[in-house]
Amino acid sequence: MPSLRHYVDNILERAAPKVERQALTHVQRLALVRRHGDFSLAYSSAVQSKLSYFGDADGYIAFGTKMKHHFALGDPVAAPARRADYIRRFVEMAGGPWFVQIGEETAHVLAGLGYRINRLGVDTRLELPGHDFSGKRNETVRYSERWLLKKGFSFDEDKRTVFLDEIKRLSDNWRGDRIVKRWEMEFLNRPFNDQLGPDMRRFVLHSPDGELIALLDFDPIFRDGKVIGYTTAFKRKHLDASPHAEIGLTKFAVDRFRQEGIAVVTLGLSPMLDIVPSGFAESDFWRKAFQRAYDSPWVNRRRFNLQGQAAFKRRFHGVEEPVYIAFRKGTYIEMLGLLRLVKAI
Repeated sequence: MPSLRHYVDNILERAAPKVERQALTHVQRLALVRRHGDFSLAYSSAVQSKLSYFGDADGYIAFGTKMKHHFALGDPVAAPARRADYIRRFVEMAGGPWFVQIGEETAHVLAGLGYRINRLGVDTRLELPGHDFSGKRNETVRYSERWLLKKGFSFDEDKRTVFLDEIKRLSDNWRGDRIVKRWEMEFLNRPFNDQLGPDMRRFVLHSPDGELIALLDFDPIFRDGKVIGYTTAFKRKHLDASPHAEIGLTKFAVDRFRQEGIAVVTLGLSPMLDIVPSGFAESDFWRKAFQRAYDSPWVNRRRFNLQGQAAFKRRFHGVEEPVYIAFRKGTYIEMLGLLRLVKAI
């Protein structure tokens, strides 16, 4: 059956509007991200496998294709003044593609092209150094760190010293408790890699007896060739780890970034959180569908723990920035294509 599904997918993808794909190398894409990658998904768009690229040597739009439809991932990786041009040209060539997890500026451009813009969720930003963990509202975060240290756990940044087989064992253990165990999501996320990519950072938590208990990987955020921030890319923790592990390790990493003069840390997308009217022309149907998905016990138990992910990120009291999904036609078939592209179904 999977081979038949892939056969049908290939037929449908060949029927999609023809887009001139730019054969940018991995090195070229990373060079563009270092110049213009000032949003959470920029780095992932450059290093994720199975993506295609529309653009030229000065910038690109990353996209995936499923069931005859093209789906752009995030904002264009290009100079801010040129992003609108990349968007217009891609829309014309790709036959009204969807845009997924975009920021407000891209949403404004697409609204001017006749797109409907719905909220997809929020990305949580910690603006440093102004954001810290002082005050009553951050007491639970500080307590998690104190509890771990009191129990003999230790925090550190992994400078490629943790053995890869330890990391693989931890990842395999973590996957054993996932709602969907057979595969990892793609497109909005990329599959976990035991080894770090260029400019990524990894922080680890060890138990009192030296066992690797949890890790956090961060992707860099750039502007004009300089790292200005980091975004949470991957989290892994042992099935038996204390609930304090992930909270305390996140605090440790953010504190380290603040000490280094980093400007911002983003915790990534909380899908379907705070789905209210977008302020643009939008689809009432999909707004209500997203709200129902977030509230659905079945979705949270059987597909993806939307409420749990949002609750964890809200512990850190960051700024919740809306992110959007944009389309000209918001049909069931296109949404099914997107859900299959991200491997949500």
